[in-house]
Amino acid sequence: MINDKQNINSRQVASDSAIDTSKITPPVSLSNEPQSKVSGIDVIAGFMKTAPTAPGVYRMLDAHDDVLYVGKAKDIKKRIASYTHVNRLTHRLKRMVSATRSMIFITTRTEAEALLLEASLIKRFKPPFNVLLKDDKSFPYILLRTDHKWPQITKHRGARKHKGHYFGPFASAASVTRTLNTLQKVFQLRSCSDHTLESRTRACLLHQIKRCNAPCVDKVTVSDYSDMVAESKAFLEGRDTGVQKKFADEMMDASAAQDYEKAATLRDRLKALTDIQSHQSMVNAMVHEADVIAAASVGGQVGVQVFFFRAGQNWGHRAFFPKHDKDESIEDVLTAFLGQFYDNKPAPKLILLSHTLSEVALISTALSKRMERKVELTVPQQGKKRDVIVEAVRNAKEALERRLAESAATLKLLEGVQDLFEMLEPPKRIEIYDNSHIQGTNMVGGMVVSGPEGFIKNSYRKFNIKSDGIAPGDDFGMMREVMERRFKRLIKEDESRERGHWPDLLLIDGGKGQLSAVTETLQDLGVDGVTIVAISKGPDRHAGREQFHRVGKPVFTLPVNDPVLYYLQRLRDEAHRYAIGTHRARRKSDLKKSPLDTIPGVGAKRKKALLLHFGSAKAVTGADVRDLMSVEGISKAMAQNIYDHFHE
Repeated sequence: MINDKQNINSRQVASDSAIDTSKITPPVSLSNEPQSKVSGIDVIAGFMKTAPTAPGVYRMLDAHDDVLYVGKAKDIKKRIASYTHVNRLTHRLKRMVSATRSMIFITTRTEAEALLLEASLIKRFKPPFNVLLKDDKSFPYILLRTDHKWPQITKHRGARKHKGHYFGPFASAASVTRTLNTLQKVFQLRSCSDHTLESRTRACLLHQIKRCNAPCVDKVTVSDYSDMVAESKAFLEGRDTGVQKKFADEMMDASAAQDYEKAATLRDRLKALTDIQSHQSMVNAMVHEADVIAAASVGGQVGVQVFFFRAGQNWGHRAFFPKHDKDESIEDVLTAFLGQFYDNKPAPKLILLSHTLSEVALISTALSKRMERKVELTVPQQGKKRDVIVEAVRNAKEALERRLAESAATLKLLEGVQDLFEMLEPPKRIEIYDNSHIQGTNMVGGMVVSGPEGFIKNSYRKFNIKSDGIAPGDDFGMMREVMERRFKRLIKEDESRERGHWPDLLLIDGGKGQLSAVTETLQDLGVDGVTIVAISKGPDRHAGREQFHRVGKPVFTLPVNDPVLYYLQRLRDEAHRYAIGTHRARRKSDLKKSPLDTIPGVGAKRKKALLLHFGSAKAVTGADVRDLMSVEGISKAMAQNIYDHFHE
């Protein structure tokens, strides 16, 4: 990426990662004006006096120093000057300019570098006036490890920490699983961990069903296994090594020798290989390595479909729905999508597009620079490549239509929630809370968030209950702590309620007691204007007979077939799932801890000495002072300290 220290204008900070926007000084011409009276156009005009005339990236910030917009330009000064001509701006840009109160500039060597930096900053700050790629989870890969005597083939996601060959990206975990199943049938490489491999004393089930050569118990030689590793690597790279002919010849030889079991095994391996090769024949004829990216627009919303072709194989496809304003053209959305999509993943040699983009040459230059090889972007006009684009556009449109239908259904449910709880408008942000513990241990609270577009998983929060004043299993006390911590922070970060972080509705898993605890806590904090509802299981904890509790209102239920009831149940169940999952993770972590970890003054060296001497942590807890003193490095005072720790 670009070195900000080398390229930042003298008015800007030295490193982008260290930017403190709260310390940005407004232009001298505006310094005597109250902030509330300064217009966005005045702010931009003031910054134009010192704006660089070089390529780079600019950021517009509001009165809270939140980033409103990130843009790139060949000439920053000329670009921001265009924002002062209000009559030429769209309604969206007029709103952005009116909210602008400060700016930051970062210069780069080239416009291509500015494009890459722009995409990175958009993903980092998620500005509301940019096109945003919201669903940008990491893609799975297949990893063929080479740091072990018996190389392992497995699914991989995340940082590339292991030595080996990485193949991908695949569109989904299901795509990886299908390919791995084929590879296991054909090449029979191990998929187990190193620990499992070394601890086996007999072959596992995968060997019994002909999916593994069982190197763990020496059922295969190192030489034969290495050959299979080389052939699987060639297969994933799309190279023909004659493995199909090899299997056919071996099958005929086994059949001639009346070794029918071996012949049947080879037949199954050959069939698996033939099936996948025939399935990919059209792809092999079209392209060896490419991404197909197609966009479609329905009702002012753009959907993007991405197909992954690697090694002459279709490795799946995925739909994306970037967040954008309705006045954005499909070409503008696709341009922004490309920059953000390839910000954290490698670009292939060829990218096939459904639309001609004005900045296609710039994007190609930027991606080529990042990949250190040529990356070509093209819009096919005829032939098989054009056929694939047409198919991708159709998929993009159908996926978008399904999403819009689901959104319309969700909006109708939110209107039902509005009527049910007598709200002024449908809730835009619902926060659902639940607690989890086992007999008062590992107490945690969970918060999940939902809105018009479904669950907002990056807003989920967990609360490890910390207060010593809460008795084990005190659900009311746990809920008070969760609410206090949540809303104290919210008041500090967004007291004006302008940033969209405040909930319209709190849905609490519990009854009157939990409702009272939440209501009292928010009253103590001075929080009002938030609808609070508690949902309990009702008689005999029967699903479908949930009771709803509100302050000053009688308890009520809904008909068992009411769609709004199903919706609220899903919200409650998601909070329940998240809280239990968080509790289990904490409990599992605690199980791995040793009682010796909590003794003051006992570090790794003394802990090791104690374990070597006594054989277990449990034996240490029962030892007397004289026994403890006999351990090397344990003084009388330390022995007494350890004894007192376990015998208060």
